[in-house]
Amino acid sequence: MRRTVSVAILAVLSLLVAVLLPSGCRADKTAKPSEVADSSQPIAESAAPDAASLPSPVATSDKRPVIVCFGDSLTAGYGTDLGQSYPDYLQTDLNTEGYNYRVVNEGISGNTTKDGVDRLDTVLALKPVVVVVEFGGNDGLRGLRIEDSRTNLDKIVATLKASGTKVVLAGITLPPDYGPDYIKQFNDTYAMLAAKHHVPILPFVLKGVFGVDGMMQADRTHATSAGNQIVAKNMLPLVKPLLKK
Repeated sequence: MRRTVSVAILAVLSLLVAVLLPSGCRADKTAKPSEVADSSQPIAESAAPDAASLPSPVATSDKRPVIVCFGDSLTAGYGTDLGQSYPDYLQTDLNTEGYNYRVVNEGISGNTTKDGVDRLDTVLALKPVVVVVEFGGNDGLRGLRIEDSRTNLDKIVATLKASGTKVVLAGITLPPDYGPDYIKQFNDTYAMLAAKHHVPILPFVLKGVFGVDGMMQADRTHATSAGNQIVAKNMLPLVKPLLKK
Protein backbone atom coordinates (compact mmCIF):
# COMPACT_ATOMS: atom_id res chain seq x y z
CA MET A 1 0.00 0.00 0.00
CA ARG A 2 2.81 2.37 0.98
CA ARG A 3 4.57 1.58 -2.30
CA THR A 4 1.39 2.30 -4.27
CA VAL A 5 1.03 5.71 -2.60
CA SER A 6 4.67 6.55 -3.31
CA VAL A 7 4.27 5.67 -6.97
CA ALA A 8 1.14 7.81 -7.17
CA ILE A 9 2.93 10.77 -5.59
CA LEU A 10 5.83 10.44 -8.02
CA ALA A 11 3.41 10.34 -10.91
CA VAL A 12 1.74 13.56 -9.74
CA LEU A 13 5.11 15.30 -9.29
CA SER A 14 6.21 14.23 -12.76
CA LEU A 15 3.02 15.66 -14.21
CA LEU A 16 3.54 18.98 -12.42
CA VAL A 17 7.13 19.24 -13.69
CA ALA A 18 5.99 18.48 -17.22
CA VAL A 19 3.36 21.23 -17.05
CA LEU A 20 5.41 23.93 -15.31
CA LEU A 21 8.83 23.52 -16.93
CA PRO A 22 7.99 24.91 -20.40
CA SER A 23 6.43 28.06 -19.01
CA GLY A 24 9.40 28.50 -16.68
CA CYS A 25 11.78 28.32 -19.64
CA ARG A 26 9.80 30.95 -21.52
CA ALA A 27 9.94 33.23 -18.53
CA ASP A 28 13.72 32.86 -18.33
CA LYS A 29 14.07 34.06 -21.93
CA THR A 30 11.92 37.15 -21.40
CA ALA A 31 14.05 40.29 -21.35
CA LYS A 32 14.28 42.05 -18.03
CA PRO A 33 13.29 45.73 -18.03
CA SER A 34 16.94 46.76 -17.98
CA GLU A 35 17.64 44.58 -21.02
CA VAL A 36 14.86 45.95 -23.20
CA ALA A 37 16.04 48.32 -25.91
CA ASP A 38 15.18 51.94 -25.17
CA SER A 39 13.09 53.26 -28.05
CA SER A 40 12.24 56.57 -26.41
CA GLN A 41 15.08 58.58 -27.89
CA PRO A 42 14.42 61.35 -30.39
CA ILE A 43 13.89 60.65 -34.04
CA ALA A 44 13.44 62.88 -37.01
CA GLU A 45 11.04 61.71 -39.63
CA SER A 46 12.14 58.11 -39.92
CA ALA A 47 14.97 58.14 -37.49
CA ALA A 48 16.14 55.06 -35.70
CA PRO A 49 15.55 54.85 -31.97
CA ASP A 50 18.36 55.42 -29.55
CA ALA A 51 18.88 51.66 -29.19
CA ALA A 52 20.65 49.57 -31.80
CA SER A 53 17.57 48.64 -33.76
CA LEU A 54 16.78 49.22 -37.39
CA PRO A 55 15.19 52.51 -38.41
CA SER A 56 11.49 52.49 -39.13
CA PRO A 57 10.32 52.71 -42.77
CA VAL A 58 9.96 56.15 -44.28
CA ALA A 59 6.48 57.30 -45.14
CA THR A 60 6.05 57.10 -48.91
CA SER A 61 3.45 59.87 -49.07
CA ASP A 62 6.08 62.61 -48.71
CA LYS A 63 7.63 63.14 -52.14
CA ARG A 64 10.15 65.80 -51.16
CA PRO A 65 13.81 65.06 -51.95
CA VAL A 66 15.55 63.38 -49.03
CA ILE A 67 18.50 64.52 -46.95
CA VAL A 68 19.81 61.74 -44.70
CA CYS A 69 21.72 62.43 -41.51
CA PHE A 70 23.67 59.19 -41.12
CA GLY A 71 25.61 58.47 -37.95
CA ASP A 72 25.69 57.41 -34.32
CA SER A 73 24.24 58.82 -31.08
CA LEU A 74 25.31 62.37 -31.92
CA THR A 75 23.01 62.18 -34.92
CA ALA A 76 20.30 60.15 -33.19
CA GLY A 77 19.94 62.82 -30.50
CA TYR A 78 20.77 60.58 -27.56
CA GLY A 79 19.47 61.85 -24.23
CA THR A 80 17.15 64.53 -25.62
CA ASP A 81 13.40 64.57 -26.13
CA LEU A 82 11.57 63.70 -29.31
CA GLY A 83 12.17 66.34 -31.98
CA GLN A 84 15.36 67.70 -30.39
CA SER A 85 18.07 65.97 -32.44
CA TYR A 86 20.23 68.06 -34.75
CA PRO A 87 18.49 66.57 -37.85
CA ASP A 88 15.17 67.83 -36.45
CA TYR A 89 16.57 71.34 -36.12
CA LEU A 90 18.19 71.11 -39.54
CA GLN A 91 14.74 70.36 -40.95
CA THR A 92 13.35 73.43 -39.19
CA ASP A 93 16.17 75.65 -40.47
CA LEU A 94 15.73 74.42 -44.04
CA ASN A 95 11.97 75.00 -43.86
CA THR A 96 12.55 78.52 -42.57
CA GLU A 97 14.85 79.32 -45.49
CA GLY A 98 12.45 77.93 -48.07
CA TYR A 99 14.18 74.66 -48.94
CA ASN A 100 11.66 71.95 -49.78
CA TYR A 101 13.50 68.85 -48.53
CA ARG A 102 12.74 66.11 -46.04
CA VAL A 103 15.42 65.36 -43.43
CA VAL A 104 15.59 61.73 -42.34
CA ASN A 105 17.47 60.82 -39.17
CA GLU A 106 19.45 57.61 -39.66
CA GLY A 107 21.44 57.87 -36.44
CA ILE A 108 21.79 54.83 -34.19
CA SER A 109 23.49 55.09 -30.81
CA GLY A 110 26.58 52.96 -30.37
CA ASN A 111 27.23 52.57 -34.09
CA THR A 112 30.81 52.34 -35.33
CA THR A 113 32.07 53.00 -38.84
CA LYS A 114 31.68 49.26 -39.52
CA ASP A 115 27.99 49.52 -38.59
CA GLY A 116 27.76 52.43 -41.00
CA VAL A 117 29.12 50.26 -43.81
CA ASP A 118 26.60 47.55 -42.93
CA ARG A 119 23.74 50.06 -43.10
CA LEU A 120 24.62 51.60 -46.45
CA ASP A 121 21.91 49.67 -48.30
CA THR A 122 19.27 51.06 -45.93
CA VAL A 123 20.40 54.62 -46.61
CA LEU A 124 20.72 54.14 -50.37
CA ALA A 125 17.19 52.71 -50.47
CA LEU A 126 15.96 56.18 -49.43
CA LYS A 127 17.46 57.62 -52.64
CA PRO A 128 18.90 60.65 -50.82
CA VAL A 129 20.19 63.69 -52.66
CA VAL A 130 22.48 64.55 -49.74
CA VAL A 131 23.89 62.45 -46.89
CA VAL A 132 25.59 63.97 -43.85
CA VAL A 133 28.03 61.30 -42.62
CA GLU A 134 28.91 61.43 -38.91
CA PHE A 135 30.75 58.33 -37.66
CA GLY A 136 33.95 57.52 -35.81
CA GLY A 137 33.40 58.58 -32.22
CA ASN A 138 32.64 55.07 -31.02
CA ASP A 139 35.60 53.69 -32.96
CA GLY A 140 37.89 56.11 -31.17
CA LEU A 141 36.40 55.60 -27.72
CA ARG A 142 36.90 51.84 -28.14
CA GLY A 143 40.46 52.33 -29.34
CA LEU A 144 39.84 50.60 -32.65
CA ARG A 145 42.55 50.62 -35.30
CA ILE A 146 42.73 53.91 -37.18
CA GLU A 147 43.34 52.03 -40.42
CA ASP A 148 40.07 50.11 -40.04
CA SER A 149 38.06 53.24 -39.26
CA ARG A 150 39.56 55.03 -42.26
CA THR A 151 38.80 52.11 -44.55
CA ASN A 152 35.19 51.98 -43.36
CA LEU A 153 34.62 55.73 -43.63
CA ASP A 154 36.25 55.73 -47.04
CA LYS A 155 33.87 53.00 -48.18
CA ILE A 156 30.84 54.88 -46.82
CA VAL A 157 31.72 58.12 -48.60
CA ALA A 158 32.84 56.42 -51.83
CA THR A 159 29.71 54.24 -52.01
CA LEU A 160 27.39 57.17 -51.43
CA LYS A 161 29.15 59.31 -54.04
CA ALA A 162 29.15 56.47 -56.57
CA SER A 163 25.37 56.34 -56.24
CA GLY A 164 25.13 60.01 -57.24
CA THR A 165 24.50 61.24 -53.71
CA LYS A 166 26.23 64.38 -52.45
CA VAL A 167 28.06 63.97 -49.16
CA VAL A 168 28.90 66.21 -46.20
CA LEU A 169 31.43 64.81 -43.71
CA ALA A 170 31.22 65.60 -40.00
CA GLY A 171 34.19 64.87 -37.78
CA ILE A 172 34.71 64.38 -34.06
CA THR A 173 37.73 64.23 -31.73
CA LEU A 174 38.71 62.34 -28.57
CA PRO A 175 39.58 63.15 -24.95
CA PRO A 176 43.28 63.90 -24.32
CA ASP A 177 43.83 60.69 -22.35
CA TYR A 178 43.81 58.73 -25.63
CA GLY A 179 47.28 60.11 -26.34
CA PRO A 180 48.45 62.74 -28.84
CA ASP A 181 49.57 60.29 -31.54
CA TYR A 182 46.30 58.36 -31.65
CA ILE A 183 44.23 61.55 -31.49
CA LYS A 184 46.19 63.19 -34.31
CA GLN A 185 45.75 60.16 -36.58
CA PHE A 186 42.09 60.02 -35.61
CA ASN A 187 41.48 63.69 -36.39
CA ASP A 188 43.46 63.54 -39.63
CA THR A 189 41.12 60.83 -40.93
CA TYR A 190 38.32 63.31 -41.63
CA ALA A 191 40.49 65.89 -43.38
CA MET A 192 42.15 63.20 -45.49
CA LEU A 193 38.85 61.70 -46.65
CA ALA A 194 37.27 65.10 -47.30
CA ALA A 195 40.22 66.02 -49.51
CA LYS A 196 40.26 62.65 -51.26
CA HIS A 197 36.56 62.70 -52.10
CA HIS A 198 36.19 66.49 -52.51
CA VAL A 199 33.36 66.79 -50.01
CA PRO A 200 32.59 69.63 -47.57
CA ILE A 201 33.57 68.96 -43.98
CA LEU A 202 32.62 70.13 -40.50
CA PRO A 203 35.85 69.07 -38.74
CA PHE A 204 34.29 69.03 -35.26
CA VAL A 205 30.57 68.31 -35.15
CA LEU A 206 30.33 69.78 -31.63
CA LYS A 207 31.92 73.09 -32.60
CA GLY A 208 30.52 75.85 -30.39
CA VAL A 209 28.83 73.21 -28.24
CA PHE A 210 31.48 71.23 -26.38
CA GLY A 211 32.54 72.94 -23.17
CA VAL A 212 29.83 75.59 -23.41
CA ASP A 213 27.42 75.92 -20.48
CA GLY A 214 24.02 74.42 -21.22
CA MET A 215 25.11 72.89 -24.51
CA MET A 216 26.32 69.49 -23.29
CA GLN A 217 24.63 66.80 -21.24
CA ALA A 218 26.05 65.60 -17.92
CA ASP A 219 27.95 62.82 -19.70
CA ARG A 220 30.03 65.51 -21.49
CA THR A 221 29.66 63.52 -24.69
CA HIS A 222 26.23 64.34 -26.10
CA ALA A 223 24.66 67.68 -26.90
CA THR A 224 21.57 69.00 -25.19
CA SER A 225 18.60 70.27 -27.18
CA ALA A 226 20.22 73.72 -27.24
CA GLY A 227 23.49 72.17 -28.34
CA ASN A 228 21.81 70.29 -31.17
CA GLN A 229 20.38 73.57 -32.43
CA ILE A 230 23.95 74.86 -32.75
CA VAL A 231 25.05 71.68 -34.54
CA ALA A 232 22.25 72.21 -37.06
CA LYS A 233 23.25 75.86 -37.55
CA ASN A 234 26.84 74.78 -38.20
CA MET A 235 25.71 72.11 -40.65
CA LEU A 236 23.38 74.37 -42.61
CA PRO A 237 26.05 76.33 -44.57
CA LEU A 238 27.60 73.05 -45.71
CA VAL A 239 24.31 71.54 -46.84
CA LYS A 240 22.69 74.56 -48.53
CA PRO A 241 25.10 74.81 -51.50
CA LEU A 242 24.17 71.22 -52.40
CA LEU A 243 20.44 71.99 -52.60
CA LYS A 244 18.04 73.76 -54.95
CA LYS A 245 15.21 76.08 -54.03
